[in-house]
Amino acid sequence: MKTTATAKGQIVIPASLRRRFGIKGGTRLQIEVDEKTQRIVLKPITREYIYSLCGKYRGKGLLKALMAEKEHEKEL
Repeated sequence: MKTTATAKGQIVIPASLRRRFGIKGGTRLQIEVDEKTQRIVLKPITREYIYSLCGKYRGKGLLKALMAEKEHEKEL
């Protein structure tokens, strides 16, 4: 699939991919850059994604930090 960036750098994610990955209006995306391969990877941060991380980083407090950051952003 291909898409075009606007003058502001915005892109449109095709509807079929949005449905497949549960991306809706307001869904946050994590952007990862692979300098070696010159690729940009977008990962939707959905409830399913957050739940998939449960236990993965046990004892590191990362999930609490992520949830606190999300709550803080809602307040703004």
